[in-house]
Amino acid sequence: MADNQELKQRTYPLLALRGMLIFPHMVTPLEVGRERSIKALEEAMSQNKQIVLAAQIEASVVDPQPEDIYEYGTLCEVKQLLKLPEGQIRVLVEGLARIKVQSYVENEGYLKASVLIIEEDYDDGLEVQALRRSVLQRFEDYVRISKKIPAEVLSSINSIDDPHRFADTVAGQLQLTVEERQPLLEAVSIKLRFERILHLIIKELDLLELEKKIQQRVRKQMERTQREFYLREQMKAIQTELGDRDDRVSEVEDYKKKLKNAKLPKEAKAKVVHELHRFERMPPMAAEAVVVRNYLDWMLVLPWSKTTKDRLDIDQAEEVLEADHYGLEKVKQRILEYLAVRQLSKELKGPILCLVGPPGVGKTSLARSIANTLDRKFARLSLGGVRDEAEIRGHRRTYVGALPGRIIQALKTAGSKNPVILLDEVDKLTSDFRGDPTSALLEVLDPEQNNTFSDHFLEVPFDLSQVMFLTTANVLHSIPGPLRDRMEIIEIPGYTELEKLEIAKRHLWEKQIKAHGLHLDQINISDNTFLKIINDYTREAGVRSLERQLAGICRKVATEIVRGAQLPIRLSVLSLSKYLGAVRYQHQVVEPEDRIGVATGLAYTSFGGEILTIEVTIIKGKGKLTLTGKLGDVMQESAQAAMSYIRSRANQLSIDPDFHEKYDIHIHVPEGAVPKDGPSAGITIATALTSALSGRAVRKEIAMTGEITLRGRVLPIGGLKEKLLAAHRAGITHILIPSQNEKDLEEIPENVRRKLRIDFVDHMDAVLAWALIPKAAKSDQEELYFIPTEDVSNQTHSPWMEEQ
Repeated sequence: MADNQELKQRTYPLLALRGMLIFPHMVTPLEVGRERSIKALEEAMSQNKQIVLAAQIEASVVDPQPEDIYEYGTLCEVKQLLKLPEGQIRVLVEGLARIKVQSYVENEGYLKASVLIIEEDYDDGLEVQALRRSVLQRFEDYVRISKKIPAEVLSSINSIDDPHRFADTVAGQLQLTVEERQPLLEAVSIKLRFERILHLIIKELDLLELEKKIQQRVRKQMERTQREFYLREQMKAIQTELGDRDDRVSEVEDYKKKLKNAKLPKEAKAKVVHELHRFERMPPMAAEAVVVRNYLDWMLVLPWSKTTKDRLDIDQAEEVLEADHYGLEKVKQRILEYLAVRQLSKELKGPILCLVGPPGVGKTSLARSIANTLDRKFARLSLGGVRDEAEIRGHRRTYVGALPGRIIQALKTAGSKNPVILLDEVDKLTSDFRGDPTSALLEVLDPEQNNTFSDHFLEVPFDLSQVMFLTTANVLHSIPGPLRDRMEIIEIPGYTELEKLEIAKRHLWEKQIKAHGLHLDQINISDNTFLKIINDYTREAGVRSLERQLAGICRKVATEIVRGAQLPIRLSVLSLSKYLGAVRYQHQVVEPEDRIGVATGLAYTSFGGEILTIEVTIIKGKGKLTLTGKLGDVMQESAQAAMSYIRSRANQLSIDPDFHEKYDIHIHVPEGAVPKDGPSAGITIATALTSALSGRAVRKEIAMTGEITLRGRVLPIGGLKEKLLAAHRAGITHILIPSQNEKDLEEIPENVRRKLRIDFVDHMDAVLAWALIPKAAKSDQEELYFIPTEDVSNQTHSPWMEEQ
């Protein structure tokens, strides 16, 4: 007792604890790092190794003052002390007694406190014994359920007779916070201390029971699943019961934030909110969660309200178009008209243009140039070979790996609601059992319907009315009528020689020079050399093959430069074969003399215009008509129509009316391996037939084109520009064309029109009057068209050829 009185009267250094508390009779390791705490510890070691430990009210306080420390603490004795290299000290302390701080003594460097040591009462009544027994029983339940405390601890505690030491030992083993431990330290009465311990143990048991129920529920839910999945579900269930946030909550919050910024239409927003609520409630590893997550990602990334500002300056737009492409006046004019109307009306819907023309004329690059002109985003879809309707409308979400259609994907790529979208090769769409994609395009390319375009994946309408759709095609006949009706057709014909020359000089040559690491001043090339490449090494409507030939020249030149050739290198017409080899193509030229049974026509191919020589030969026989030269059905029918016309007009044409019964007729179109078709050779076939049957030669300088009827009318044809250019290139000076094609002459370059004599005809009588030379007396030419099958040494010409 005297020792206790002596202890009561002493003052001890005080060490403030952060996040922990020590009970009497406990042996606990500590790490001391704060300077004030180290000094207090050193002071205690210099005295009798006794120090007061009291917990901080707020663990975050770095430099605690007396008001930051609990009033009740523990008087401890330092058992061991170890200084660490980092400057910290590790100590082992043992609690001796409860204390209450009476006052703080001013001391430099550390806290010193005058304390009152609390004497423990030794109440051993029945109520205390009952409480002790209840605490022990509940503690045994706690140890059994939690499985976090070794069984040896329970045996050790059961052997303690001192109730104070028993209570403090049990309190030290419980997983409690400082706020829960401090009332136990302040409970001087053993009865009160037992009651508080019992209350805390029961609370912990309830939590353990709840945790056990959660584990059982999760175990039932995750039966036959992977262990990792089970652990994640257990964590989720625990966090749900405790109210903590998890990754799912964070992901849902991210989606809500994106939804707020996306500015979706009302219907789309309602759909996203509905799917977001479903996603929030379903397990994270459920199969459908992946589908919903993918759907939300697509809905929130689409440009529902994002647009770009159009560049409406017509002059600037014209400069951009002229810089990017040479010629193509119709398309350029249409774009400038659209910009002009846009300046006057903001409600104008995007046009839907279809660029039709042969390969290589610049349809795709023109679409990209239009996007640059408008300062809009650009996206390109290649539709060649697409045969599934889902490529346009998307897949329904019930399918594995479902995605939106290509239209919606293009909008995501563009990142705006009003891009320029190019539907390339729309004439090459096909269909099969999976649907008809051309039918799906009917809604996309209809300005009256595409403001509510329905994609199967999105399940809500998307407004496509601000999108400018451009389509390209090589031919129109393979595009279904309803789809063709929704588009504004702009035909892009093949380039003329002069246009190809300008394109090569302005664009292709500089592009290839740069691509091959050369400089313009290293090579001298003339316009005549360009023209020879165009005429003799390429046969096309566009310029792709021309660009390849120029690339071949650049490669050869680069090789010469590397080998030390003298600069600049001059490319001439004569030296061109050194770089490109022998001439590949030779265009047909005009016949050298007037011939019987040979007429010159004009043809339009995918490579541009060509002249077409039609030969007719008469052979004795039984009236058989033979057509050779790989002619198509339409061209064969034109020959039969011409034959019928001549039979009906035999007397007027000075032809024996019975010629079809006595002689076979063979019509041949040279270059037999090249397919030929179309009705525009009708009047040429009729002229060659009439020439062969009447013995009148055809003028060599005349070429003609036009469709013939049974009554001899001449109908209009297409591709007039290309045909006239081919005639001009071949040296023909006189052209016969249908009268109804007179309006098409505006497209012909002025320099070509000046060099051609063009006459308009509407009947075969006018054609024959222009084309056939009046029959003279006997001529050596009369023998050229007729191949006898018997001895005709005494017969110079057929009897029906004599003038009547």
